Parts: sequence; structure tokens; C-alpha cells
Amino acid sequence: MDGLQTQPTGAAYSEQTDDSFQDGLSAAELFALEGGLTYKDYLVLPGFIDFHPSEVDLSTRLTRNIRIQRPMISSPMDTVTEDSMAIAMALLGGIGIIHYNNTVERQVELVEKVKRFKNGFITDPLVLSPQHKIADIYKVKEKFGFSGIPITDDGTRTGRLVGIVTNRDVDLEKDESIALSQVMTTDLITAPEGFSLAEANEILKKSKKGKLPIVNDRGQLVALICRSDIKKHREYPVASKDRAKRLMVGAAISTKLESRDRLEALEAAGADVIIIDSAQGNSHYQIELIQYIKKHLPGVDVIAGNVVTMEQCKNLIRAGADALRVGMGPGSICITQDTMACGRAQATAVYYTALMAAKNKIPVIADGGISNIGDIASALAIGASTTMMGSMFAGTHEAPGDYYYENGVRLKRYRGMASMEAMEAGGAKRYFSEDQEIKVAQGVTGSVVDKGSMFQFLPYLVQGLRQSFQDMGVKSVEQLHEHTYAGRTRFEMRSLSAQAQGTVHGLYSFSYPGIGSARRDP
Repeated sequence: MDGLQTQPTGAAYSEQTDDSFQDGLSAAELFALEGGLTYKDYLVLPGFIDFHPSEVDLSTRLTRNIRIQRPMISSPMDTVTEDSMAIAMALLGGIGIIHYNNTVERQVELVEKVKRFKNGFITDPLVLSPQHKIADIYKVKEKFGFSGIPITDDGTRTGRLVGIVTNRDVDLEKDESIALSQVMTTDLITAPEGFSLAEANEILKKSKKGKLPIVNDRGQLVALICRSDIKKHREYPVASKDRAKRLMVGAAISTKLESRDRLEALEAAGADVIIIDSAQGNSHYQIELIQYIKKHLPGVDVIAGNVVTMEQCKNLIRAGADALRVGMGPGSICITQDTMACGRAQATAVYYTALMAAKNKIPVIADGGISNIGDIASALAIGASTTMMGSMFAGTHEAPGDYYYENGVRLKRYRGMASMEAMEAGGAKRYFSEDQEIKVAQGVTGSVVDKGSMFQFLPYLVQGLRQSFQDMGVKSVEQLHEHTYAGRTRFEMRSLSAQAQGTVHGLYSFSYPGIGSARRDP
């Protein structure tokens, strides 16, 4: 066998590099091309696979000092993030940012709900009175997706618990006008206030009940524990938690003077990170606010923005920003670029801002322009540490608002914070137009399709992202960034025909199997 050369095997193939046979462009070469690019304008070329998707580590930096396990953030919009969304995001390893299109007291209340949340405990359960009808149970089920409802004597959460109504109480009743007092279960098994989740679990196991009301010494309902929620407690090992093991949550503020009072109230409520929510962040107002926060509340991490250029980044980093939010006009409901003729194509914005921020060890958040798993992967591949989504999450159960049907499709309302509707409710603070007599809309109001619960949707996104990382040949966000800046992650431009060919085409009809497809009336 002398003189024969054995072929390299396994990972050794990936070690052999020959620049003369290198495909595609480096990130620097890609973005040196003329014109602004979006996520659809390029593809990441495949790398070498020698690992399973389950080995991919998606943990990343949210800010200079905070890490989260999933690179996903829900946007501070009033049709996207309130307490339910923020709780779901934190349990699933991301983080939600509570919007400020409300009073200080209301925003603080939402933050406190997240910080008080205990896995398995529903601290603000929906209740009905004995006078409500079976029809009301069905309305609750349609709206919120559950039907195990505690009954209090006056129909309020401060009333005395007198019963509970579950599916088995109403399934066989055809007359929906029957009062709940006639069907509710009154022989209740309850637990006293102060019970631990483990103790409650034992009671549920022995009683074989699905729900356990927690009551105080006056018989008032304090919380509700569900068997399904106890299972969830074991299912969230990557939950984003602070040092006290409470769920993490962020909150948005404006650059208006009133934001200083709001800021102090949010910090006292336990907000883990503050986002200064401004459409154009490179301003004297924001720089002054960052410096104020760093002087008076030095323990609070600040996400500044929005930015799209390296010059903007430099100014906000110098002021003390702990992370930067990138995007000006790429959102699905945003018309800033058309209306103001100002902004930047999102992929180009992310690449250059991330390049500048990386030199200062500051992470950037890609905000806007994300409509699928591929866009998340594309943003991370060009330097983003996390991604922020609005429309992607707006149609879920946890987003604020009610579902409605249009042409048989189940929808939820979704609006830009610069839409006329949102500005009238207070969103104008983001656009320096709160006190202007004539307001110019930079966003629209629309609808998004029901995507089900975040507890199914976000894990679906995570699994897809892991598989994308496997295709790119990288095991972590940090490794992906290292390869990108070293020129090892390779990219290729996509022509319009390539974009058309890269998605569904040439079919008479098709059905989309992914989570988030339209749900129609049966």
C-alpha cells in the first residue's frame, strides 16, 4: 500500500481550505456592494455538518450584562406585549418588553405581574358569578381557550369562592341559558394561602382534580393552580430569570420628560432592562436620558435606539448604552421610509451597526423585517445578537386583543405605534410628535392571522433556527459571529428569479403545514 494516500474523513474535510475554491462572498464583500440589502437579498452558503441540531446553543447576550437562552424578544407594541406575552417569552427563554402606550401605573402593574408570576400559579384568574349563564362559559372558552372557571359570590376576584365550573359540568347541557349556580361544582378541594407548588401538586395528584383554588382565611380566591401549569413548571429549564429566580421582563420608555418618573417607577417594580423607544435614536434627548439613567440608576441596563448607521451607534455607545436596537422603517406595518424618505435597508443596517458595536463589545437587536425563521437566521449571521418581532407574535393567544373572523379566517388586530390609532392612544411619544397639532402617520393598522399559543409557536421557531445553524455549520451564536467576521461564513446575492425559485412556486394549489397558517371556521 506504499505510495497510496488515504482520503481525509469526518471533520478533517472541513479543515482543508483553499481560497482559490472558496464560494460566495464574505459579509464585508457582500455589504460593500452598491445599494441596501434586506434579508431576502442574500443567502448564507452551507457549511460542514458534524453535529446534531440539539447540540446548537442559542444562548446570547441581550445587553452588555444580561444573557438570555433564546435570541428572541417581543416588541414593545400595544398589540404585542403586555404581561401574558412577557411571561410566555421569559418562560421560553426570551424576553418581552412591556409597551408604554398607557399610564405609568398601568405599565408598572404589568411589569409587577410578570415579576410576581410563579410557574403553576395563576394569580389573577378570570372568575364569573353564580348568575352568569352557561353561554358565558362558552364565550370565555372561545376568547381565552379555557373553561375551568372559579365562581365567586359577586363575580369578582375579591369575592368569596363558592364553586367552580369545568367542561364536565356543562358538556351535556344543551340549554345555554341555565345559570351557573345550577351546574357549578360546590364540593371544592382548596388549599390555604401560602401553599408551595410542591404541596399543591400532591393535593392534585391525590384528588385527581384538574384545578386547585388557593383561598385566604376569609374564603377569597387568591390564586388558581392548574395541573397543566404544573407540567409547564417542569418544561421550562431555559426560562429567563433574575438572581432572585423571578422571570425577567423589560419595559419601554420615551425620551419625554415624563419618562424619568416612569423610569423610577419601573425600576422599583423590578424591570430588568429599559428600552428607550424612539424611531430615530441619535438625538440630544436620548443621549441626555441615557446619561441620566447611568448617573441615577447605574444598575439598570439600557437598550438605546433605534439606529441604522455607525455614526448613530457611536454616539449612543459613548453615552453609555448597554445594547442597541437596529431598524428604521422595515416593519410590516411601518411606512417611515416612504413617508420620511429616511431610514436604511434592514440587513445593511444590521451589518454595519453590529460591526461598530462589536468593536465596543455591545450587542445589537435586529428589530423589524422578520417574517420567518430564515430572517432570524439571516439577522444573526450578519452580526445581530438577538431579534425583535412584532407581527410574528401579534397573532398569538398571548398578544393583547381579541380574535375576530374575516372571510372565515381567525385574525387579531395589529397596529404600528406610529399609526394614527396608536398615536391617539399615546404612541406619538416615540416620534417626537406628542405635542404637535398635526400628526403625520408613520405606521398603519392591520390584521394578522391567528398563530395559536406562544408555547407552541416559539419552540417551533427555535427548532427551525437550530436546523438553520446546522446547515450553516455553526453550533452557537458566538461561533456564527466569529466565522462571519473572519470571513468563514459565506454569502451569495439572490436575483429576483432566485428569490422566486427559493419559495413555493409552480403549484396549482398547496397547503402550508407550519404553525401560523390560517385557521378557518369548521
